[in-house]
Formats: sequence, C-alpha cells, structure tokens
Amino acid sequence: MTVQMVTDMMQDAIMVVLKTAAPPLLVSLVIGLTVSVFQTVTSIQEQTLTFVPKMVGMFACLMLLGHWMLNNMTTFMADLWANFSIYIR
Repeated sequence: MTVQMVTDMMQDAIMVVLKTAAPPLLVSLVIGLTVSVFQTVTSIQEQTLTFVPKMVGMFACLMLLGHWMLNNMTTFMADLWANFSIYIR
C-alpha cells in the first residue's frame, strides 16, 4: 500500500464525514441563529429557548436525510471492504 493510496483513502473518509455531518449541523446553525435574532429583537433572555426548536429541526433533518446519510456511509464501507485485498499488500 503506497502513501498515495492511504492519502486518497483518508481524503475520501474525511469527505464522507463532512457530507454526512453537514446537513444536521447546518440545520442546527440556522435554527440557532434564527432563535437568537428573535431573542435579541424581543429582548427575551431565556437560555433554554433554543433547545426545543433545535431538537425538532434535527429530528426532521434526520427523518428526511437519514436514508441518504446512511447510504453514504455504507457505500464508503462497502468500497473499503471490496478493496481490502489491495490494502493488505
């Protein structure tokens, strides 16, 4: 196994992690910013106000994109196992 193969495999792994984690993180970021702006405009000082909308948003995101996220991860793992004989040389 060459250094280039290891580098490519690690690059693919990092891209799978980023593609899989990005949608829930972006949903959480948008909801958090929206609630923060709402709190600033209305002068509400409640710290726990963002918890419920973020949980609902994350649940909805996982329900909508969970199949796609799981498919990305399983495809990557299947590719790793399919090329396992190349990796042990």
